[in-house]
This record gives sequence, structure tokens and C-alpha cells, in this order.
Amino acid sequence: MNPKTDFFFNKPSAWQKEYAALRVLCLETGLTEELKWGCPCYLYNKKNVVLIHGFKEYCALLFMKGALLNNDSKLLIQQTENVQSARQIRFSTLGDISKNKKAILAHIYEAIEVEKAGLTVTFKKADEYPIPEEFQVRLNKNTKLKKSFYALTPGRQRGYLFYFGQAKQVATREARIDKYVEKILAGKGLED
Repeated sequence: MNPKTDFFFNKPSAWQKEYAALRVLCLETGLTEELKWGCPCYLYNKKNVVLIHGFKEYCALLFMKGALLNNDSKLLIQQTENVQSARQIRFSTLGDISKNKKAILAHIYEAIEVEKAGLTVTFKKADEYPIPEEFQVRLNKNTKLKKSFYALTPGRQRGYLFYFGQAKQVATREARIDKYVEKILAGKGLED
């Protein structure tokens, strides 16, 4: 147990008992416990394997390379269609953890083997994401914007395309594009 993570387990939460049970399982596998992104993260040879985190309706184990794991248990969930690598196992009660302990441990051990083998997830390239029509119109009309957008790193391009494309309404997509044109022209990503 890493004392740096104790604050996470000790702070008031609806999931304190579940977090404690998940911690025991993760440590049982021999992984190293660290604090990353404000959450307990479990590592093999300094590589992130699994993370404990919580939400309003559930807490979860997040497997960093979950897409590479066998999901015969049907417990691994892809959070959204755009999440490429990570997969979650969600829990809403302590009983969910107890009932699935064997499968949870199997997934953790398999995730360790994935790291030992050096396996990596193949990510979709930026050009495999659809360009929202409203953004394509802007790119076609503004050569400086087009040049700036395609000069961004693939990850930054993906970030913008995903964010713009997430909006269901045309007006929202256009507002998002308006808001970020200057950042694109400045060569910055969505979160820069």
C-alpha cells in the first residue's frame, strides 16, 4: 500500500467499502500502487495496468489496455464508442465485487500478461474519424484554417474531430467550431 493513495481511500465517498475491496484485489496481484490523476493506479514495471475510480452511479476498475483483454466474462465495458483502449468493470455494490472476484482477478492477471508481452493497442488514425460537415465547410473556405488543422498532431486532430462531432445539433457543432478556430490557428490542441 502506498501512503500517497490513502487520501483517496479515506475521503468520504459512497464507494469507500468498494474502493477498499478493489484495492485489496489489485494489491493481491503484486502490482505497485501509485497515485495518478487523483486516483489509485496499479502498475507493472512502471506501466499503468489498472486504475480505481468512481462516478455518481458506480465505481470502476479501468483497464488501460482493456481492448486487448478477453471478455468472456462480459464484465468489460467500453465507456463510449470513441474510447479505443480502456475498458471498465463497473460496480454498484460490494456484492458485485464479491460475486465477480474470480473474474476480476483473471482480468487483472491477463492485463499484467499484456504488459509483460509489450502488447499495444492500435489506435485509429485522425483521418479515420469523420469530419463534421460544418467543420469541413470551414476548412474548404479557409485555407489557413485547413493548413493549421492538418499541421496539428494526429492526437490533437482526433480531439477536435471527436469534440465537434459529439454535438447532436448543428448550432452546437457550429458554436464549438467558432470557439476553437483561434486555437487551431495558433497550433494548439483542445486542452492546451
